[in-house]
Amino acid sequence: MSKEPLRSERNCLNCSHLVEQRYRPNCGQENAKVRKTFYHLFVHFFEDFTHYESKFWRTIIYLIFKPAALTKAYVLGKRLSFLPPVRLYIFLSFITFFLISLFPDENSKEIVKADKIKTKTENVPSLDSLHIDEKSVDGLTKVGLISQKNNDTIKKILQDTKDINPKEITDFGYKNTNELDSIQIHGTEKVKVSQTKYWFLKKWLAVKEENTNEEIIEKFSQSFANNLPKVLFLYMPVFALILWLFHDKKKWYYYDHGIFTLHFFSFLLLLILLLFFIDKLFSLSESSISLSWIHLGIKSIGILWMFYYFFPAHRLFYGETYFISAVKSTLVFVINLIIISVIMVLYALYTYINLN
Repeated sequence: MSKEPLRSERNCLNCSHLVEQRYRPNCGQENAKVRKTFYHLFVHFFEDFTHYESKFWRTIIYLIFKPAALTKAYVLGKRLSFLPPVRLYIFLSFITFFLISLFPDENSKEIVKADKIKTKTENVPSLDSLHIDEKSVDGLTKVGLISQKNNDTIKKILQDTKDINPKEITDFGYKNTNELDSIQIHGTEKVKVSQTKYWFLKKWLAVKEENTNEEIIEKFSQSFANNLPKVLFLYMPVFALILWLFHDKKKWYYYDHGIFTLHFFSFLLLLILLLFFIDKLFSLSESSISLSWIHLGIKSIGILWMFYYFFPAHRLFYGETYFISAVKSTLVFVINLIIISVIMVLYALYTYINLN
């Protein structure tokens, strides 16, 4: 019960209705004095923080170590002891991607560094500089070092290597947008491409013309990471819909599957964040064989738990037998894995062709 002094006035400052006792039944606001002392502000903050902290840690422990227990408790109405599912997901999504964005991507840095070294130095020996050509291969065959069969195989490999142009692999056979436009306008029907493919190829080539490799890597990584939370958030209704299709429509509402989905995706975000910080923590320590094995073990357990978690969570929440739950959860998992893989590929292509 609150011990704050009450206002002498009986009108509620929130809804303007009459306050007969300490709290207004219409809106629940306490009829306490508006102006507070600094001591009250400090005490109130401490009380709110400790109350939120206890709910937060209880929610986190249930989320990580008790599959589906948090979802079952929420669906059954035990909600004041835990964070609401939507608030939990939004908080974890924000804190995960925000904290990860504060640390540089080591893989991207290595790629950029390697690319810069490659552009500055041209000392890598080519096949021609090593004098491995058809004639020298024939010479090795004549002296009996290699057989005729191996001779033919090596010649084919050398010829195929000479015919490969690395740039054409990523440019789809076009040097630039001007060549693509020229072929599309003046070329024969056989060499022309459809309007959809033409649009995609022009976007792809334009990005490579307007940006260096370093800029592409940096812009792509930043754009991909910034918009990934939106993609995951938009995919959650699809995940819940697939669950709805596999379960009894009379017993389980779409709402129930939505709560399960929110908690499952929150768990994934939390594990991703924990594994990320584990990697960073071990990277700060001196490298040794024992620490490397410990790091590998912890990371392996985390990844395995991330993939395995869905199966006991599904069985415990929906209360089905081991066999039925295993069949349904496997189908749901595989279907979602295929869909999310396709979405990630399309999202990566979308991110690339929209780089500025």
